[in-house]
This record gives sequence, C-alpha cells and structure tokens, in this order.
Amino acid sequence: MRRVRFHEYGGPEVLRVEEAEPPVPEAGQLLVRTEAIGVTLPMVRKVRDGGLPLPGALSGEVAGQVVALGPQVTGFALGDRVTALCFRDAYAEQAVVAAAMASPVPDGATATDAVALVRGGLVALGAYAAARPEPGESVLVTAAASGVGHLAVQLAKARGAARVVAAVSSPAKAEFLRGLGADEVVSYDDESWGAPVDIVLDAVGGGLLPRAVAALAPGGRLVAYSSGGGTLSAYDLLVGGKSAIGFQMARIAAEQPDRVERWRRELWSLHAQGRLRAAVHARLPLADAAEAHGIIEARANLGKVVLVP
Repeated sequence: MRRVRFHEYGGPEVLRVEEAEPPVPEAGQLLVRTEAIGVTLPMVRKVRDGGLPLPGALSGEVAGQVVALGPQVTGFALGDRVTALCFRDAYAEQAVVAAAMASPVPDGATATDAVALVRGGLVALGAYAAARPEPGESVLVTAAASGVGHLAVQLAKARGAARVVAAVSSPAKAEFLRGLGADEVVSYDDESWGAPVDIVLDAVGGGLLPRAVAALAPGGRLVAYSSGGGTLSAYDLLVGGKSAIGFQMARIAAEQPDRVERWRRELWSLHAQGRLRAAVHARLPLADAAEAHGIIEARANLGKVVLVP
C-alpha cells in the first residue's frame, strides 16, 4: 500500500510517498480501507516545528470501510463504513484505528462528509459548550474559514447565538462566511472588530490573543482550543471580569464519552436537516499531500482539505 511520511522537519516539501505493508490490527483495533483523510493545521505545524518523532507518521481523521478486525473488537463488522481519528499513519491507503475512537458513517453520507464534519464539528461544539453560552449571546470565531471554524460559525447560530462575527486573515473569505450565516466578517488587521462580544472561540493563539481578549465585553469568555500558543495578560482579564478557558477534545473524549456521542448525533442530525454544511475546499490525491499542507499553511482554505487515496 501507499502511505505518506516525513523524515526531516520542514514545510510541505518534506512529505514523501512510500510503499509499505498494510498494518495489522491489534486488540481493540480496526483496519480501515481509507476513502477520505482530513488534513489539519496542528499536523501541518508539527511537521514544520518538530512536534513529532522521526520518522514521521502523520495522524488525522480518516473515513472508509472496515476490512479487518483485531481481537476483542465488538460492535463493528467487516464492511462497516466508519470514521475515526487515526494516531499513526493516517495518510495511507489502509489505516489502523482504535475501535473505541470509531463511529459509523450514516447511510447517505460520504466519507468526505465524515472527515469534514465529525472531528471538526466535535471540537467546535465542545469549544462552544466550554464557554457555557446563554441564548441570545454574541460570538466571535477566529480562523472562521478553517475546517473547525466554519462549523463553529454555523453551530453557534444553530445553538441560539444572536450575533456571530467571523474573524479571518483575508477579506476575500467574507462571502464564504456570510453564506454560512455569519452576521459580520472582520479581518485580523481591521482597526475595529465591531461591538464587543460575549464569547470568543479562538483557534489562532499567538499574537492574536490580546486582540481576542479586547474583543470581549465585560464578563466575556475566551475559549482557546488551538495549538498556536500565546500569552495572556492577567490584568486584561481582571479589569473586565473576563475569563480564559482552555479546551482539549482528547480529554473530553476520554472522560465523557456519552457527551461526545450526543454531540456526534447532533452533528449528523443538523447535517441531515441541511442546517450544517461541511464545506470542502479541496479533494486531492494522496500523492498530493504536500499541496494539501501548503494550502493549510497559507491559510488559504475555505473549509476542509481532504486527501483521497
């Protein structure tokens, strides 16, 4: 089978297509013939910044058909269509995933739908829930055109937000986001981001954090869920009675699986109703993984970037 790995840190150019034997599922694992693979900003950053051991096996969302079952697997059968987060060699024609991390793909949904909707949607729903929103509050989403951000814009609306502001790196993304229901679109370098908001969902971090805190109304809450890091001023939080909340999906998945399953059902229900659109910026062949990383790194995507084996 073909897989994509990297053997040195750097930009998209370090990704290499290799031939390898198909993996064998161990206890509690499924072997999935991949039909779609989701590319994420955290993975792009880890390849460039040395956040993964070498030789580099790439993780990501996968969706496809179960072709083998490891020992002690229950609840799945050969031929089932599933989606899951794969922690090793996701960029491959066949991938091993933990059965506990897998979920069915509903009839009528595609593998591309699954990788564009489920993981990103769970992060978006979880980050929004972490802010403990009240109906009628206002929300600002940074990286709003990203794979997670464009879902967060729609989910905030579906969950009762009165005003949703999309913050992006380029005004060229405004039409896309207004089409998804954003009431306002601002660029990071705009002099003003408009009226203060009750909640900021931040996926950028770094130097944008002070601006995100400044966008909060008194008593507002910022939820940070990115891998971008950054530092906040305690004084800036204190004087406005503001809060900063960290959200990590892996912790919620491990500690509250029933809650995650409720969120997953909500995502698919909204999708089936036409109230949640998982936008796909590009579907690229597996061999073009470097191009996929380049799109993400340039922040050029409108929605999800997907690899197709």
